[in-house]
Amino acid sequence: MRIGVPKEIKPDEYRVGLTPASVRELVHHGHEVLVEAGAGDGVGVRDADYVRAGARMLPAAAEVWAGAELVVKVKEPQPVEYAHLRRGLVLFTYLHLAPDPGQTAALLKSGCTAIAYETVTCPHGSLPLLSPMSEVAGRMAVQAGAHCLEREAGGPGILLGGVPGVRAASVVVLGGGTVGTNAIRVAMGMEAQVTVIDRSLARLKELDFQFGGRLNTIYSTVEAIEHYVADADLVIGAVLVPGAAAPRLVTREMVRAMRGRSVIVDVAIDQGGCCETSRPTTHSKPTYVEEGVVHYCVANMPGAVARTSAFALNNATLPYVLALAGKGWWQALADDAGFRAGLNVHEGVLTCPAVADALGLPWTPAEGLVG
Repeated sequence: MRIGVPKEIKPDEYRVGLTPASVRELVHHGHEVLVEAGAGDGVGVRDADYVRAGARMLPAAAEVWAGAELVVKVKEPQPVEYAHLRRGLVLFTYLHLAPDPGQTAALLKSGCTAIAYETVTCPHGSLPLLSPMSEVAGRMAVQAGAHCLEREAGGPGILLGGVPGVRAASVVVLGGGTVGTNAIRVAMGMEAQVTVIDRSLARLKELDFQFGGRLNTIYSTVEAIEHYVADADLVIGAVLVPGAAAPRLVTREMVRAMRGRSVIVDVAIDQGGCCETSRPTTHSKPTYVEEGVVHYCVANMPGAVARTSAFALNNATLPYVLALAGKGWWQALADDAGFRAGLNVHEGVLTCPAVADALGLPWTPAEGLVG
């Protein structure tokens, strides 16, 4: 199979769909890999590294898209890339369609087959291709929040961990999944006072066993969120409903009740955000102030640590790329129900129920297409 790797063009996105090690593995299995010149620059990988791995370098993105049967990316296609989408092309990348009707319409119109990293599942329900970036984003959320708490960054001038004689910052983490767990780990390591709010008692018990009495575990209700958010210096939105729009847990009234210059880091912004006042930002302009509260809502947080993120992502995606290339997309998805859950669009048909529900569109079960 011919596999294409175009350079990412989303603002402030430096990751790359395939690293040279992944390219070498694919070539070893008999596949041809087309890489756009400069695709690896953002992670410190040179074109010569791809050539040594067996890739064929092409000077323009259009040539990569036109020559590939399977395109492997990191972020969703941008509007200028929609013209490259076509029937018969398989696109494998993060899509996050629930808050993005424009992209959804473009994919449906193109007739391509689009498989989303974020909705691929494992038998026990975990999200193997979202997890590595969730780990990165969870850890980065605390770094970003700690910086935003500084006065120069617009915050109240609070040191996350405090010092002897001065209390540490109060950090509230909404959601105890992969993002939340990693945020908790870093925040507690920096000696903040941390509360996690989740609707799963089983998950709260696991977190209690993992982190002990220093972590405050609270069952999620509107009253609990309202109470703890109002007293927080830093709120980290870490909720996720696979494929669907994020639930709006923090209302504008709750934000208004927070102390002035406190901080919200909404990691859920890729799926629309879990705060009513959240809207996407970029690494070049990461924050804004709404209701007197600093909001950090960067939609591709792991892109700031592109090298770590790209290599971590490739560790997770490579087995799936090998399956797509070796078996063809239909057989790869037919053989693996979890992989099949990643199918979002096929030849003008929407196949992800969570996306369909978020956008009010009809859908067809993937099993009816590849089962």
